[in-house]
Amino acid sequence: MQNEAVFNKYLAFLVAEKNASPYTVRNYTRDLMEFFTFAAGKQIETLKDVNKLTLRAYLAYLMEQKFAKSSIARKLSAIRSFYRYLMREELVTASPAATTVSPRLDRRLPSFLTVDEAKRLVESPDLSQPHGQRDRALLELLYASGLRVSELVNMNLDQINLATNEIRVWGKGSKERVVLIGTPAARALNDYINQGRRELLGGKKSNALFVNRYGERILARRVQKILTKYSRSINKKIHPHILRHTFATHLLDGGADLKVVQELLGHADLSSTQIYTHVTRSQARRIYLAAHPMAQAEGGQRE
Repeated sequence: MQNEAVFNKYLAFLVAEKNASPYTVRNYTRDLMEFFTFAAGKQIETLKDVNKLTLRAYLAYLMEQKFAKSSIARKLSAIRSFYRYLMREELVTASPAATTVSPRLDRRLPSFLTVDEAKRLVESPDLSQPHGQRDRALLELLYASGLRVSELVNMNLDQINLATNEIRVWGKGSKERVVLIGTPAARALNDYINQGRRELLGGKKSNALFVNRYGERILARRVQKILTKYSRSINKKIHPHILRHTFATHLLDGGADLKVVQELLGHADLSSTQIYTHVTRSQARRIYLAAHPMAQAEGGQRE
């Protein structure tokens, strides 16, 4: 049922007008192709023939196949986006996905590291080696700034101002924001830029901040391998987003305002940041002991 020319124009629209990342385009492509295959199996021949019943059947199929609710919600989001584009181009008169409700997602608290775990992790690399200096700077920066891994690997030297400890970042939708870093991260970046990076480049020219042993811009999958390597120091499997979670959690535990954390993370919606308003057990205990009158009473005796 798929009109290949229309689909290709839609993908171009995502990139040119929506500033969608390659990751988003790849996911939408896969999700829509899966839906097209399902619809073709139901003898649906054109995009106009898709209706609410088609989508309900597709959602039921996904649930039968044991897809996670988050995956189902993402697939439905891709279909919604595609049909909004079709309506904009006047290729259909209505979207079958407009009133289709996504499955209710389970609200899970994000995983994060303790302060001690974060410290041990970022201090793991061997600073006598150029790749060790790079890895130390990379880990320090992820923890100090809460950057997304895509923002990290696409970062160039001219985005960093070590005089003010500020970094200009282009996040989702090419939205610009300024993130701050502390002295340890600034020191690690300075050492890496002036020593380790020069050795890794080996005379090559590059604007990329983080480079591999061939002097080329580092890739996201390499960042994951770096984290996997150093996660042995804390006996915990981690991925780049855990350091983003840790950044937000530690800021809020330290008393940072939610709106400030939202801006530093680059969240368009405050609700995306509110999931971090949980507190650690130790933080909750400290607040309780300091604030509750009976917790302060010696022996817990009422007067």
